[in-house]
Amino acid sequence: MSRLSVPVPLRWADLDAYGHVNNVEVLRLLEEARIAAFWRHPEAEGGSAPTAVLDAGPSASTHTVVARTEIEYLRPLAYHREPVEVEMWIGHLGGASIDVCYRVLAGPGRELHVQAVSTLVVVDAATGSPRRIAPEERAAWEPYVEAPVELRRPRR
Repeated sequence: MSRLSVPVPLRWADLDAYGHVNNVEVLRLLEEARIAAFWRHPEAEGGSAPTAVLDAGPSASTHTVVARTEIEYLRPLAYHREPVEVEMWIGHLGGASIDVCYRVLAGPGRELHVQAVSTLVVVDAATGSPRRIAPEERAAWEPYVEAPVELRRPRR
């Protein structure tokens, strides 16, 4: 089992009136982790994650589009000075799409606060059409494929 672990700092502005990270900001946390994991950042200190095989930026030849996200909030996420940990793995590696699974852990006991899954479609930037996952992308991502996240309330 290989999972990526990405630390994502919380911002004071992420909190809602109840002192919890707002549900919309949870999506931002997942996005920050996903970008760090899957998009190449040549200027990043120490290089990129082994799964970061897509070029970043508006001039890249490939884009990804979030087709669907399902989030399950298990407990309120309060502000922490230390970053939250976003564990990620691939629950499904299709022909032109991947399901990225997440677990958001925080606090001294690394308590599970959120679990989620996002379906990403790989798109040719020039045409806007889905494209097949390239062999080098598939080779980088296959070691991170495992059973998908099990949400407590399955889709109906």
